[in-house]
Amino acid sequence: MSLHIYDTSTRTIREFVPVEAGRASIYLCGATVQAPPHIGHIRSGVNFDVLRRWLMRSGYEVTFCRNVTDIDDKIIRVAAEEGVPWFVVAERNHRAFTWAYETLGCLPPTVEPRATGHVPEMIQLMERLIERGHAYASGGDVYFDVRSYADRYGSLSNQKLENMREAGDTDDDSCKRDPRDFALWKGAKPGEPTWPTPWGPGRPGWHLECSAMATKYLGPTFDIHGGGIDLVFPHHENEIAQSQAAGDGFARYWMHNGLLKIGTEKMSKSLGNSLLIPEMVQKVRPVELRYYLAAPHYRSSIEYSEEALLEAAAAYQRIEGFVTRAAEVIHDVDADAPLPQAFVDALNDDLGTPQALAVVHEVVREGNVALSRGDKEAVARLLAETQNMLDVLGLDPRSPQWRGTGSDLTPVVDALVAVALEQRQAARKRKDYEAADAIRDSLAAAGITVEDTPHGPRWELRR
Repeated sequence: MSLHIYDTSTRTIREFVPVEAGRASIYLCGATVQAPPHIGHIRSGVNFDVLRRWLMRSGYEVTFCRNVTDIDDKIIRVAAEEGVPWFVVAERNHRAFTWAYETLGCLPPTVEPRATGHVPEMIQLMERLIERGHAYASGGDVYFDVRSYADRYGSLSNQKLENMREAGDTDDDSCKRDPRDFALWKGAKPGEPTWPTPWGPGRPGWHLECSAMATKYLGPTFDIHGGGIDLVFPHHENEIAQSQAAGDGFARYWMHNGLLKIGTEKMSKSLGNSLLIPEMVQKVRPVELRYYLAAPHYRSSIEYSEEALLEAAAAYQRIEGFVTRAAEVIHDVDADAPLPQAFVDALNDDLGTPQALAVVHEVVREGNVALSRGDKEAVARLLAETQNMLDVLGLDPRSPQWRGTGSDLTPVVDALVAVALEQRQAARKRKDYEAADAIRDSLAAAGITVEDTPHGPRWELRR
């Protein structure tokens, strides 16, 4: 079976057929950088990173565009409260998001456009909409006329225009033809940043920027548009309306990840229930946090609890333990070994990570049995299958992401611990068990646990 994904716009599972054979294009609604990210934000990044990795493993050349909304009402409000320029708030939090994505092993986007760098493209899009009779300028603002698109507006969220609330994106609707019309461009206000347009100075509306950036980098029609389920309306609904009304095909598939909740509440900064990434990686390692976020199906809701987080960490450690022990026996892993068919089927069925991880754990169980009976041929095969599956999920404990590279001190620690273990082995051979135990105790005090195995002592940093 080829990849099939749930398309929000049709509310059906559809076979993925790209616009261009062998290539896949993805636009993911990224951060609005008014504050640092919590794990609810980064869940989206992890989910779509798994999708991207699976498309790459399936042979596609992937263009992945993840935007940054670096100007909006919230950013301006935070800047005013802090008494700093808006761009200070935006840049600080953009860096926090970048760090969080990288810390959880997300591949860097092919392109990461900022809203403020694409005003010319937004102006062009507004001009096309005005020419086609779908937008109008009023009082320094520019609005999308929803009634001009009434027969199709609401298709993504499955709503009818007559049942929709007013847009609520301006302080005063007096300049609108209809309160449900949404702002493409907001006219200048005292103390706010502005950019020049044919209709006067101002700044972008939230929805306009994504349409302009997506089509600039992915073309007028592209494959997949992703984001959180909370963006379906009004953000993604408005993106579709303004893009297709301007004559673009826009996204062919719409994928939305579920929310992360505490109790019955959506995780949000306004509710004060945010779990920020720096805090989370003090509770578990980054790779274990990634496992926690990737393990549920991307469309499901996650109700956060520390107990569930620690259970996920323990589950990952069982996988990691097999990989570590097997790698002591098998040094060269076949990176081209085929993936188990059940794993392939799981990911092709709407990116079914729960079923895919169930396959990983089953292979690990078989691998542990093979290790216990000393079957090196089976261990080699099962280790290759495990690592190749984990690579797709971004969870391979032997990858540079999780082992540390560059200026990391791991090689130095390896060498020092090796010397200590050699001294311990020498003490044990001469039956000086007191000295051997003292070395082991000293390593334990430094946070290093030692396990004696049939293949010699093995060490790891205490978790």
